[in-house]
Amino acid sequence: MSLNTCWLCKLFRAEKNRITTKVSLEEVLQWSQSFEKLITSRYGPMIYKTYLETEHSDENIKFWLACEAYKKITSQRKRILVARKLFTNYIQAQAPNEINIDSPVRKTITRNLQEPTESCFDEAQRIIYMHMERDSYPRFLESKFYQKLKHSLQTNSNNPTIS
Repeated sequence: MSLNTCWLCKLFRAEKNRITTKVSLEEVLQWSQSFEKLITSRYGPMIYKTYLETEHSDENIKFWLACEAYKKITSQRKRILVARKLFTNYIQAQAPNEINIDSPVRKTITRNLQEPTESCFDEAQRIIYMHMERDSYPRFLESKFYQKLKHSLQTNSNNPTIS
């Protein structure tokens, strides 16, 4: 496997903020307790997203994170622009990062785009959260990606002379 495709190399080199040197073993171990702990932790969403990129299935976490940011928008003008962007990138049929939601939810969002509220993507976000919790989260916990990250932090915490 080349350095360009090695997930561990990608994780340790690609993160500009050196997340892997900031994340603690305690935080990483908590991720295995629940999906909620992973997604609400400081570095969990970024590490999880990096893992999903290696599987070419990161559209769900990108959408979920974009919805979290969308809910914080206070300007109606900006909310309209971001809602349209979310729709074009994730919701509409054949979107570049189309997410798996049912037709009634898609139609409701389409209607809500006329006057988008902070909650107009809530149902789609809930569905995507459930998809991730039931599908990619268990794969993440069993993956070499998570296991090697956990192991490297355990090794470093057991050997404090390595920095």
